Amino acid sequence: MNKKTIYLFLIVLFTNTILAQKFTRQDSLRGSITKERSWWDLKKYHLDIKVNPADSTIVGSNTIDYQVVDKFNIMQIDLQEPMQITKIVQDGINLKYQREGNVYYAYLAANQNRGENKQITVFYGGKPKIAVNPPWDGGITWKKDENGKSFIASSCQGLGASVWWPNKDHMYDEAESMLISVNVPKGLMNISNGRLIGTKPLKDNTTTYTWQVNNPINNYGVNINIGDYVAFSEKYKGEKGILDCQYYVLRNNLAKAKKQFQDVPKMLKAFEHWFGPYPFYEDSYKLVEVPYLGMEHQSSVTYGNGYQNGYRGRDLSGTGWGLKFDFIIIHESGHEWFANNITYKDIADMWIHESFTNYSESLFVEYYYGKEAGAAYVRGTRKNIQNDKPIIGQYDVNNEGSGDMYYKGGNMLHTIRQIINNDEKWRQILRGLNSTFYHQTVTTQQIENYISEQAGIDLTPVFNQYLRDTRVPTLEYYFKEKQLVYRWINCVDGFTLPVQIDLNGKLLRIQPTNEWKVLTVATTNSKLTINDNYYVARLDSSN
Repeated sequence: MNKKTIYLFLIVLFTNTILAQKFTRQDSLRGSITKERSWWDLKKYHLDIKVNPADSTIVGSNTIDYQVVDKFNIMQIDLQEPMQITKIVQDGINLKYQREGNVYYAYLAANQNRGENKQITVFYGGKPKIAVNPPWDGGITWKKDENGKSFIASSCQGLGASVWWPNKDHMYDEAESMLISVNVPKGLMNISNGRLIGTKPLKDNTTTYTWQVNNPINNYGVNINIGDYVAFSEKYKGEKGILDCQYYVLRNNLAKAKKQFQDVPKMLKAFEHWFGPYPFYEDSYKLVEVPYLGMEHQSSVTYGNGYQNGYRGRDLSGTGWGLKFDFIIIHESGHEWFANNITYKDIADMWIHESFTNYSESLFVEYYYGKEAGAAYVRGTRKNIQNDKPIIGQYDVNNEGSGDMYYKGGNMLHTIRQIINNDEKWRQILRGLNSTFYHQTVTTQQIENYISEQAGIDLTPVFNQYLRDTRVPTLEYYFKEKQLVYRWINCVDGFTLPVQIDLNGKLLRIQPTNEWKVLTVATTNSKLTINDNYYVARLDSSN
């Protein structure tokens, strides 16, 4: 090898070494499909717990129904410190188990024969991690309402549901259904996912609330919400019939909620138009007040935006349109389609949740206030883009990419809409995603391929640019006599993106690439602007 080749080799080796050092074995155990996970297919959970506000503890069990897909007898169960598993039982036999950090290995005594349906019950307890900055740094939030009553909620995306209950804590395998039984002190209610099927008062002045989820559900979408709730409801006539909508709020906030939550039917009407039917009619739609900002828990969307429009009263777009709706109701509910219906297999692909849901805000604005209003909203969010690191994270280590998955991701989708240049086709692509990948976990590649195939355009260079690179593609151009000379720079190799320009007052669509192209113009005194719905830059190098 010559010196240059050796130097490049050492740089790559050094970079890979640094990346390897960044993640721990615990990251790999959490983020990869280990052998101890892959041999069994999750079918159902029954989470049965007691929540004690007096000492901030959770104790109980999780019964796991599964099907054997490969012969093996060691099962990985995830439960994060300081929570502890106290017993694991199968077929009446107490199993041996061993802990490695946040992972437990259960050694199954019975033969695990391919195709068999089996069940295991995990008993556990302890004081779960207290949420530091929910929902971003989550866990359990233990608060009091203004009347001094307990106000408690879970939030755990990224951190993992195993922060408060034992489960198969990887997104690739969802429970196909779930029972959630939560025992709380008398005078409090627990609201979880799905439908309430049982309320059982006990002699010890506690009550157990049992909720049934009839659709597949991802782990972080499971939640508990405990408080002095009052409820009201309405029925929404949607694309699949009557959808039950239920609202649970603190007693003192009922009047405010009845006014503010009028955004829910508006949201459902807009999003069923753009994305197709609400994906969980069987489990209803619920909006539940919590002591933090909010989260997209499936069929149990949580709300803490202070009964005001915008994001805590602010317009994230700076255009004024963001104050026309309650951000948390619209954004977190948008996740019912992109996060809960279509779910990433690996958190590295979290953009699938956040980019589409960020763009759903713009689509909501467009549905009610017109196309230009929606476009102005998404363009306005560009000021929040950091371009600090790629949107896609690293795989198999529970690593999410840049926060640009929100605003840059939304602007990428808006740019793709311009490339397709057919609004009805774009709407059918969004609806098609939700029907084709209905209740599925997916990869980035599946989403990229689907959009390209339906658009009839190879969008691979566009996805590579916006998801895997931090640069803003720039149209470099100059005028030479009666010629426009142009190309893309600041972009990945092979980048191509057809773009609409205004050239001397005439709208044109040109097809720049990495190579210089020439277009004849009618005058020597030319001016060029780019349609600002494309998230690109321009550089006039005429002088």
